[in-house]
Amino acid sequence: MSSEQAIPVLILKEGSSRFRGREAQHANIMAARIVAEAVKTSLGPKGMDKMLVDSFGDVTITSDGRTILDEMDVQHPAAKMMVEVAKTQDNEVGDGTTTVVVLAGNLLGKAEELIEKNVHPIIIIDGYKKAAEKALEILDKIAIPLEPTDREYLKKIATTSMASKLVAEHRDYLAELAVEAVLQVAEKTPEGYRVDVDDIKVEKKPGESLRDTKLIRGIVLDKEVVHPGMPKRIENAKIALLDCPLEIEKTEFDAKINIETPEQMEAFLKEEEKMLKEMVEKIVSKGVNVVICQKGIDDMAQHFLAREKILAVRRVKKSDMEKLSKATGGKIVTNLDDMTEADLGHADLVEERKIGDDKMTFIEGCKNPKSVTILIRGGTERVIDEAERSIHDALCVVRDVVEEPKIVAGGGASEIEVARILKEYAESLPGREQLAVMSFAEALEDIPVTLAENAGLDPIDIISELRARHEKGELWAGVEVHHGKVRDMREAEVFDPVAVKKQVIKSATEAATMILKIDDVIAAAKMKPPKMPKGPEGGGYYPS
Repeated sequence: MSSEQAIPVLILKEGSSRFRGREAQHANIMAARIVAEAVKTSLGPKGMDKMLVDSFGDVTITSDGRTILDEMDVQHPAAKMMVEVAKTQDNEVGDGTTTVVVLAGNLLGKAEELIEKNVHPIIIIDGYKKAAEKALEILDKIAIPLEPTDREYLKKIATTSMASKLVAEHRDYLAELAVEAVLQVAEKTPEGYRVDVDDIKVEKKPGESLRDTKLIRGIVLDKEVVHPGMPKRIENAKIALLDCPLEIEKTEFDAKINIETPEQMEAFLKEEEKMLKEMVEKIVSKGVNVVICQKGIDDMAQHFLAREKILAVRRVKKSDMEKLSKATGGKIVTNLDDMTEADLGHADLVEERKIGDDKMTFIEGCKNPKSVTILIRGGTERVIDEAERSIHDALCVVRDVVEEPKIVAGGGASEIEVARILKEYAESLPGREQLAVMSFAEALEDIPVTLAENAGLDPIDIISELRARHEKGELWAGVEVHHGKVRDMREAEVFDPVAVKKQVIKSATEAATMILKIDDVIAAAKMKPPKMPKGPEGGGYYPS
């Protein structure tokens, strides 16, 4: 026996696991497809909701792809990539999170069929990339151009994005609010409109019904007026936005003050009082009648402000201060000495109102607010949480169209059309890439099939009718799930932004190709938790 054979070579740490080749690919594809299957049934207006219970027992009921994946505690590394895809889709365009995961799952499923037929993963990846580029071209070609401020179409788009949500029965009303809010904060630039969805503040309070959700042309703060002696309502408000405390600064270093007599004590307190009074006088001299402060307000300063009939709110979040600045046109002041009347913000009304159990301060009636608030009301916590997610999606799709004013009809119409042209394109390609492009087209066709399945329709009948109609040149034939048939989705007024469809194709293709490229999974051994030292009786050791 030679010495070389006698020594086993250990490369990986004990307990590490390794999957290679087909086995690794199969495991990864399987994990990603299971995630896609989990959200598949929640696609479309007739999709089902999921009830998610976290480790603390909190319940979320939703059909929003990203929320489902966020709340699911996904362990498998390939499955985590699918969660990231949904997050990217949500951050980028705000809608289409379920579609992107379903498409990525379909692409992987079709790829596995090709791998079984001995097509190399790299050929599949190249084919998928060509197909994705071609698909983006086709989408641009078939898209319907719009005016970016066309309210009628913007409302239809917002309505479509909410059709699959829990709040669908109120979607017309909520879509109106979403369009109004986005157009209010849209900024015109030489390149087109720009919209920052963060300029629209969404506040939620349980109580009343979804119909009582309102758009406020200004900001709602979840804060109450600091002093009971202050007015609770001020019309024609002149607002000072302060980023400095109305308090006497405590010294940073240790300082000792020797006070030996009551007179000295009184003089010391008087001086403090005088300093606070001077601060308030500086504010009063500028004609301010509302103070909104990011920092604290001393009790004595509150008293002086109340005497001057000034309404004050303190400890407001930095993000809310920035929104207030955009809404009221005021500047955030960091030093009282530098404050001028030009720095003040304006609003028709500042008022404290009791909403549910809490008091909130409304700053409304701003002339041209570049930041607004949607106050969501609803019967239960679950309903307003889902309403918040739905409104977020609606705001995002309206933003997408205002920034890139092109739309396509929904109901799977654009997917079928793209798939039809891709199949023709595939025939012009040499070799096995052709198979990959065909698979990409079939994966796209699975989206309307899923819509039909979720609505309880026969998928085979639907897909064959869709293909036949598109062959005849009916560009916008799609699945109309409410009546359970194929019809022209432009007539049904179901529209999606092109930006969302493009992002779905980009993200799903990248996720699928990334998972396909892996042929070796090397997992380190899990760390064992350290043993607890034993106490004197052999039980756990608890330090006193």
